[in-house]
Amino acid sequence: MEHTGAGGTGRHDGNVEGTPEEERSLMMVKKLKRRWQLSRVRSGDGSALAEYRRWQLFSRSLFYLDHEAHVYAVDVRYLADAKTRKQHEDAEGKSPAALYRDGVQLFRSNLPAAFPVPGGVIEVATSAVGLKRMHFVPEHGGERALRPHPRSQEGLRVRFGRRFPRTSAAIGAVSLVILLIALVFGLLQGAEAVTKIPVVAEHAGTFTSPVVLPKWAKITLTVAGFLSALERALRLRYNRLIDSVTS
Repeated sequence: MEHTGAGGTGRHDGNVEGTPEEERSLMMVKKLKRRWQLSRVRSGDGSALAEYRRWQLFSRSLFYLDHEAHVYAVDVRYLADAKTRKQHEDAEGKSPAALYRDGVQLFRSNLPAAFPVPGGVIEVATSAVGLKRMHFVPEHGGERALRPHPRSQEGLRVRFGRRFPRTSAAIGAVSLVILLIALVFGLLQGAEAVTKIPVVAEHAGTFTSPVVLPKWAKITLTVAGFLSALERALRLRYNRLIDSVTS
């Protein structure tokens, strides 16, 4: 499943319909996950939304949703520690994520979170390199990504994509190819490591990766993989296999 970038509508690529039983099980899992995320949300302290500063480029993300005559904002602080229930209730320090309505804090939460808004929820989740979910999910189904602050990392990436659409598409394609290469190499190395375990080797034999990279190539692939994963996170692109495994 791959979600669209900031400002787009939800999309599922290569999604194969399952049996009715599988779909019901999947819906049940989603409902339980949503209920757990909602249970983590605490009331906000009524504080005002702080202005986004350029020096917060790598430590903060800010997204907006225009909804039912109100402007909702989700403020994500990457360097904020997860808070206990009491810390949230006492408004102690910055929370990892907070929801604001018209500039006033409504809710605080650890991540991942699902903030309730009229007619649905705003789902927020992070990966190892950035955001993977920042979507409004209506009760009747469907979803859409929130609008990033223009000076945030995500906002700058959206602006670049609008100014240079072909270059942006090429960068996105290269990022995906790099992650696929890293995924294949990682799986080969993982299989080789597992079959070196005596018990596994005794029953399944050993496996030697046909691809052996020199140290400099491994370092280059690691750096390129990180940058590619970061580039996809800036567009809210996330695939459970490609992005999670390579991260």
